[in-house]
Amino acid sequence: MSASDKTDALVGVHDLAVDFRVDETTTLAAVRGISFDIPRCASVALVGESGSGKSATALAMLGLLPGENATVRPGSQVLYAGRNLLEITPRELRSLRGVDISMVFQEPMSSLNPVFTVGFQLGEVLTKRLQFSRRQARVRALELLREVGIPEPATRIGAYPFELSGGQQQRVMIAMAIACEPKLLIADEPTTGLDATVQKQILELIAGLQRRRQMSMLFITHDLALVGEIADHVVVMRDGEIREQGSVRQIFEAPRDAYTRALLACRPPLGRRPRRLPVIDDFLKQPPVSVMDIPERSRGLLGNEEIVLEVRHLAKSFYLRDGLFRTREFKAVKDASFKLAKGKTLGLVGESGSGKTTLGLMLVRLHKASGGQALFDGRDLLSMPPETAMAYKRRIQIVFQNPYASLNPRFTVGQILIEPMKIHAIGAGEADRRALACELLEKVGLPQASFFRYPHEFSGGQRQRIAIARCLTMKPDVLICDESVSALDVSVQAQLLNLLQDLQDEYRMSFIFISHDLAVIRYMADQVLVMSAGEIVETGDSDEIYSNPRHPYTRKLLGSMPQAWRH
Repeated sequence: MSASDKTDALVGVHDLAVDFRVDETTTLAAVRGISFDIPRCASVALVGESGSGKSATALAMLGLLPGENATVRPGSQVLYAGRNLLEITPRELRSLRGVDISMVFQEPMSSLNPVFTVGFQLGEVLTKRLQFSRRQARVRALELLREVGIPEPATRIGAYPFELSGGQQQRVMIAMAIACEPKLLIADEPTTGLDATVQKQILELIAGLQRRRQMSMLFITHDLALVGEIADHVVVMRDGEIREQGSVRQIFEAPRDAYTRALLACRPPLGRRPRRLPVIDDFLKQPPVSVMDIPERSRGLLGNEEIVLEVRHLAKSFYLRDGLFRTREFKAVKDASFKLAKGKTLGLVGESGSGKTTLGLMLVRLHKASGGQALFDGRDLLSMPPETAMAYKRRIQIVFQNPYASLNPRFTVGQILIEPMKIHAIGAGEADRRALACELLEKVGLPQASFFRYPHEFSGGQRQRIAIARCLTMKPDVLICDESVSALDVSVQAQLLNLLQDLQDEYRMSFIFISHDLAVIRYMADQVLVMSAGEIVETGDSDEIYSNPRHPYTRKLLGSMPQAWRH
């Protein structure tokens, strides 16, 4: 940043270093003496992969690091209003949090109390911080909900967090963060896992609030493409160090560091379809890999492919309580029909609530369909008795979105992989199953030593590899991937997409790839289905859908993509 920026800095971070104690003898340097400034009324983006030190930096600034195993090294400074926030008393720091400096966390359901209404939680901020009366707090809470775009705020103020969508929960968190009109807003991955349209709404909301209220902002993200929508300055971190910092224009048009160039290039491009996506290490080696040098992968259907699964008029309704004695019908999936070709990928795209996941769960009989058929080898999967369906469960598997929730934390990886083999009588014995499990671990890029470890010892990307390996124990014909790469770093996402491509090439598996990430869908899919409000509104070849969308909803989805993703 320029000298003028530094003299007008609202917050100055100087030589910040944070260590985490792993055990009695091992210490991890999470942040290694970094320095940057946050100018007044400006937005700074802190960008990097998981483990780069972004969130540790933000937590250190607010004194929220876990005291039992995290320490800030002497000499570190976070200067605000002439004071080093790392040296003031806990009481002084508490008086600043939420008033002068506020933070919006990544996962709103972990930050909002599930047993209190939205109005109560907003009111608590106002009564405790600004000494509002209850009546004043309610009036102000309604104004805040209206400002952050919550529909029908007079109704929603009495709602519990679980009654709101993910985007609405994040809006409530933003309302709580700006309630006391802070001078600095720290937003830690506030759009991760959200639909493209909701993500765009949240970005526009935060940017509008920042301009109207003349706040400074620190926006933390792992996706460099997002920051062009919201930031003035960019700080790129890796392994606790700053690799590059500068204006958004300089970072996007002339990045100096190879790591910055890698972050920009790891996302699936819309303009071409390389046979494999380059990952971070490809750009850091000499000479670096050029995406243009990687041969392209052909996609699309010729019309004469063997059909492995045919879905006809699939429907699902849920019945919700409406008052004391009444129920109302909610049609989650309406008259869905499509065909899945052998060895091909069908992309399913749409916003949250469009019916994508419900459709996938019906195909693996985790939801009971209200109507329709799913023909597999000429037999209807949905009407089979359980004993007959067991043999078919092996052949259609699903990888869920959240690897933290889908792996049993009490099982080792070996137990997780061997259990389905025992259920389906795969392998001649324990030794045979163990050998197959170790072989599959290697196939998904994990060492054999992973066999004895527990899920909590792995990163999110590694856990997703374990989930994929578990599915592969069944040697399925069809693999349903339900948002399985949506919340991962761009480089980890590229690794998993490459892995799925390799598995498809080797086993001729068919994929149903469910995602709200339009760039990923175009890269992976031969055919795309666009879903809205439970209906398939558009079907076509992936290239045709993206170059010539016919339905207004499809055009809306494509228009919500960040500009940097479109190049």
